Amino acid sequence: MTATSAGQEPTISWTLTWATARRVLAQLRHDPRTIAMMLAVPALLMILLRYVLDNPLALDRFAPEFIGIFPFVVMFIVAAITTQRERARGTLERLMAMPLAKLDLVVGYAIAFGSVACVQVGVVLAISLTWLGVQLPGSVVPLAVVSVLDALLGMSLGLFASAFARTEFQAVQFMPAFVLPQALLCGIVVARDHMTDVLRWLSDVLPMSYAVDAMQQIAAGASWSGLVIKDIGVILGFTAAALIGGALTLRRRTA
Repeated sequence: MTATSAGQEPTISWTLTWATARRVLAQLRHDPRTIAMMLAVPALLMILLRYVLDNPLALDRFAPEFIGIFPFVVMFIVAAITTQRERARGTLERLMAMPLAKLDLVVGYAIAFGSVACVQVGVVLAISLTWLGVQLPGSVVPLAVVSVLDALLGMSLGLFASAFARTEFQAVQFMPAFVLPQALLCGIVVARDHMTDVLRWLSDVLPMSYAVDAMQQIAAGASWSGLVIKDIGVILGFTAAALIGGALTLRRRTA
């Protein structure tokens, strides 16, 4: 639980990890605007999509993809801003002065935001499948699982991106750099099979491509097909890599 020698990182402690998660959740409870953004914005965007398309068949076709993308974008922004705010205020530096492993901190954040992501996706799915009348060819379970994983992916990338920002405004500016290229190349605007070789290669190394591909497979009725399982594995891999990258960027002292 503690370091065995000076300068050695302590191993992960689930007691400290859960304490970190509870602290983050307590902070979120006292920030109603952030809670409203995380829970309400994806649902409002789905409602907007419904009336923009104004076609039940088109909504059934595109809704699953956006049910995953909207939480991804919102969680990226919230995680990046929240983490950068704690960096700027010195909260992370004070925490890192304690016998707290970097992974304790990062995994604690992931658990806290992941809990919110589950609620967020639940709200979006409830509104989409009831009020908006989205029809799925199969079970809602794979759609819910991939949507939560997409939100966690956005959260982990937000944590990672926050390391390169010096202010909350810069953290917001990373959203176009991290998210918009992925949105253009993930297969929503143009099918990935129809892209040039260079664009297809870029698409293959971006995590949102696999999130959208999984949603497209589910929308087509594939449910737990081999392709969906493969996409889920890639999403989990990117999420883990981003969390590890975020842990590596944490410093014991602010430069």
